[in-house]
Amino acid sequence: MRTAIVLGVGPLEGLGAKLSQRFSREHHVLVAGRSAEKLAPVVEQVREAGGSAEPLVTDATDERAVQALFAAAGPSLDLAIYNAGNNTPGAIETMDAGYFEASWRVCCFGGFLFGREAARSMKAGGGTVLFTGASASLRGRANFGAFNASKAGLRTFAQALAKECGPAGIHVGHVVVDGPINGDKIRSGFPEYAEKLGDERMISLDGIVDAYEFLYRQSRSAWSFEVDVRTHLENW
Repeated sequence: MRTAIVLGVGPLEGLGAKLSQRFSREHHVLVAGRSAEKLAPVVEQVREAGGSAEPLVTDATDERAVQALFAAAGPSLDLAIYNAGNNTPGAIETMDAGYFEASWRVCCFGGFLFGREAARSMKAGGGTVLFTGASASLRGRANFGAFNASKAGLRTFAQALAKECGPAGIHVGHVVVDGPINGDKIRSGFPEYAEKLGDERMISLDGIVDAYEFLYRQSRSAWSFEVDVRTHLENW
């Protein structure tokens, strides 16, 4: 069976978990993230649905941990998805330097470690590497300087990786998620905001995963680098 890595897995109703579930239909999925407590129910759900998965606690900013993750995947690695990084709002003038650096380390530096190891692992046989982006990947916005810089850096890194790795048969893609995701993070962390938005103004998890699967299944004669997803009501 081919192997997939999904790094950045959190709650059951979250993008990392849904990606793990979708791709476990055809892959053995290494479900990776910082919290063993969050990984366990995701793996259990995959297995109950007949899929194949195992949890691997991984800090995306730790070089050795990321290398160990790819070593565990072995030569059957076919798909690698980098989904790490949370929104980090804040005014630039009052922002602590460590806060900015932490945002960059997870979103951008971690993406570099992940992309480099994916390129090394897939060099001989090809594969697909996908990165999760946001509207912050494309434009700066007041009070989101750290997140904007981090996500924009990840996007341009992914584009450089795509151009370097394409000739080796490695398809690198970037998914811009433009808007709030209809999942546990917003519903549990910001319930009043989620209620105000309603389902129509939050992006469907399954719809986002469809975009990843679309990129994964593309013929190498017609690859896309980027797909963006948003609700029909999003002001963009």
